[in-house]
Amino acid sequence: LQIKLYPGGVAGDEPDVITKMRFGQLQGAALTGRGIGEIYFPARVLELPFLFRNYAEVDYVRARIMPQLRAGFRKNGFALIGWGEVGPVRLFSSKPVRTLQDMKKLRIWLWQGDPLARAFFSAAGLSPIPLSITDVYTSLSTGLINTVYAPPLGAIAMQWFTQTKYVSGFPMADAVAALVVRGRFYDRLPSGLQRILSETGKAAGQRLIEVGREDNVRSLRTLRKYGLKFGPGWAHVDHRQFFTLRDRVIAELERRGLIPAALVRRVQDALHRYRATHPGDDKPGAYFAPGAGVPAPR
Repeated sequence: LQIKLYPGGVAGDEPDVITKMRFGQLQGAALTGRGIGEIYFPARVLELPFLFRNYAEVDYVRARIMPQLRAGFRKNGFALIGWGEVGPVRLFSSKPVRTLQDMKKLRIWLWQGDPLARAFFSAAGLSPIPLSITDVYTSLSTGLINTVYAPPLGAIAMQWFTQTKYVSGFPMADAVAALVVRGRFYDRLPSGLQRILSETGKAAGQRLIEVGREDNVRSLRTLRKYGLKFGPGWAHVDHRQFFTLRDRVIAELERRGLIPAALVRRVQDALHRYRATHPGDDKPGAYFAPGAGVPAPR
């Protein structure tokens, strides 16, 4: 089994990659939530805004719904061989953002065609500018947009941070990632190769999570080093406005049939169970860095 990689968006934006996979031009892909949603949108329940307070909660909930996610991918013609993370998503802007009201003064990027991001901005009363991810850097440079959202590591890798001055003081959501292959391709493999692909994919996904979390913390330090200024931390904002925003996003996604209400309840129930059995585990730590130790979402 040989693998040929097309890195750095050579094969197009993620929706383009999914289309090529459906037509058999590509057999597999490493995707973020944008591409994952094209295959099985309910998996993006793990990206709901202002839901988790630390990585332990993320891991606990993910483990309990992963069988359902794998089944959803298979039903839609793909095999999920590895699950990872891109990391905690923050706003990067040319102007400081302290409140949701501040965001209304900005020219914010929307990843073109992304229902989750659109639901978020709609719930916040914002009118973002839809662009392909490959057009973001140029649009920042020309001033078409002045605000983007990304994990710290992603903002550095894409060089978006060079066109912004401010970073939000806490993350909005934990962006997911996945390694997937076409179901037909996977089914045609001998059982031995299926096992190898599944085992290596699972290991790669777990490694991606571990390394990504470390790299995102280091990336925050790098952003400080380059002079970017951080907004107020979670302890210094009105939490209620963000929880209200979260609930509006959930209601919109449920209304549109993108994420089943039953799955949302399952995630919320898992969170309640975890918090009930870990009453002292309320420190955001690396997930909320550099504001570790501040009060966490409830």
